[in-house]
Amino acid sequence: MDVTPIPLGSWPTPLEPAPRLAAALGLDELWIKRDDLTGLGGGGNKVRKLQYTCAEAVRAGATRLVTTGAAQSNHARLTAAAAARLGLHCTLVLRGEPPASVRGNLILDELAGASVVWAGAEPLDEIAAAQDGYVIPFGGTSPFSARGYVDCARELLTQLPDLATVVVALGSGGTMAGLVAELGPHRVYGVDTGALPDPRATVASLLDGMGVKVDPAELQIDETHVGAGYAALTDPVRSAMVLAARTEGLFLDPTYTGRALAGLRATPPDGKVVFLHSGGLPGLFGHPALG
Repeated sequence: MDVTPIPLGSWPTPLEPAPRLAAALGLDELWIKRDDLTGLGGGGNKVRKLQYTCAEAVRAGATRLVTTGAAQSNHARLTAAAAARLGLHCTLVLRGEPPASVRGNLILDELAGASVVWAGAEPLDEIAAAQDGYVIPFGGTSPFSARGYVDCARELLTQLPDLATVVVALGSGGTMAGLVAELGPHRVYGVDTGALPDPRATVASLLDGMGVKVDPAELQIDETHVGAGYAALTDPVRSAMVLAARTEGLFLDPTYTGRALAGLRATPPDGKVVFLHSGGLPGLFGHPALG
């Protein structure tokens, strides 16, 4: 598909050394790719994908963006911010019922002017399709939008050409797929967050849609940190969050980056390691286990 991405962020994002955290984890060398500093709407990895999906939407003549997610969805928050930046309306179809109090990402959704439709237990995709607007898929992920993380991988190869491993949280799969498309499966380690029933098959399917053939068995995916589910906070994740904050002043969230660091801590690789900080700080303030 020949669509030029719409600039929405600040590129390249910084790559910062983390020597104290590296020592605590027993790593030779650790770098933090600061995709929490992408600029738009509080930052985060979804901005790279939205540059592609919003370009599709504008080309199609859309006046409203529609997307889905959990109540504290970072993707929903950034879709609302992107819509505001582009002068579009936005509808967010969120799982569950309206909460008793508005916290975290929900505050920012409202500030950006998004309309929220609460789906209860109904299928999110069906309710999204019934809205009047251009529907962006769950997590903003598609083979096309995953190109945003091909872009990120190329930035990394410029910043640290001899990197050994990139560690990333695996949510809807697009971030990992884009990195694997450029770096290969041997240099990308994904830590499952519990967002998908079969993360290995999803990432392989996204890669196939990008024209990259990878055996699902080749993908490095750690599925041991999901715990009781997507919204759960496990002790290893809490411990990893505390460690990052107290060694580097680096704040992680319980759903994505906290799990990714817990996975890195449990299985530390050799060589120069990059931890992809995908953002999510507003969700920290809305997480039920931390309220």
